[in-house]
Amino acid sequence: MPRIARHERKIESGVPFVLNSARHERGVLPVARFTALLLLLTTPVYAALADLPRRVNSESFISARRVMIERDLRGRGIKDQKLLAAMAALPRHLFVPEQLRASAYDDRPLAIGEGQTISQPYIVAFMTELLRLKPSDKVLEIGTGSGYQTAVLAELVAAVYSIEILPSLSERAKKVLDSLGYKNFELKVGDGFYGWDERGPFDAILVTAAAPKIPEPLWRQLREGGYLVMPLGEERQTQRLIRARKSAGQPVIEDFSAVLFVPLRGAIEKPSR
Repeated sequence: MPRIARHERKIESGVPFVLNSARHERGVLPVARFTALLLLLTTPVYAALADLPRRVNSESFISARRVMIERDLRGRGIKDQKLLAAMAALPRHLFVPEQLRASAYDDRPLAIGEGQTISQPYIVAFMTELLRLKPSDKVLEIGTGSGYQTAVLAELVAAVYSIEILPSLSERAKKVLDSLGYKNFELKVGDGFYGWDERGPFDAILVTAAAPKIPEPLWRQLREGGYLVMPLGEERQTQRLIRARKSAGQPVIEDFSAVLFVPLRGAIEKPSR
């Protein structure tokens, strides 16, 4: 029988961060100043001015990311300095649809298509911290989704293997990860219930979708002494975020918090015979 220890950690919705736009003063330009401005816009200098919105946009994301780290992660108890540094450098806005990029650093989940979401930054950090990762680790991720969690893991460990059941999401995630220069990851389209036997055993396994039980194939692929972190529970019901350590082949389970995740799809949904 697994041993269970309970830790309560409240998961809050988070307060959306809204960047203040610069105020513009209204007024009438004198003719001379207007003429000078018109001439300026017709010179090569205009190319630099045209690029200004892109630079300001980038600076806005950096500012929002800084607030995310200090308020939503460090401010809520995330202590792993390497993890904080990784998430401070990672452009989360590239992993969400363009129309949602202004909200990329809010501490809330965002839709990424196909009925799936990218988890709120605090949950990404919290689940990653629970894995107690080492630089030499080999990690299996179930549910690639946007690829953001994959990138966080790739910043911290030697190799990441990630499985996504939806081909369109896997393809999109690979494009973003490749564009950012990551080399220590491998993606596969398939049923995460079965894991990735030929790449195992794994030092840590992260499941980013909820299931009523730990899938047996994943447990077999976890190295002795390794950690598995996942939400346990049914769809559309409050689930429990657990960490299971493999000790003499048996799970030693710690229960951390109430969460709400999209369900794991595939074989786990079939009724057992």
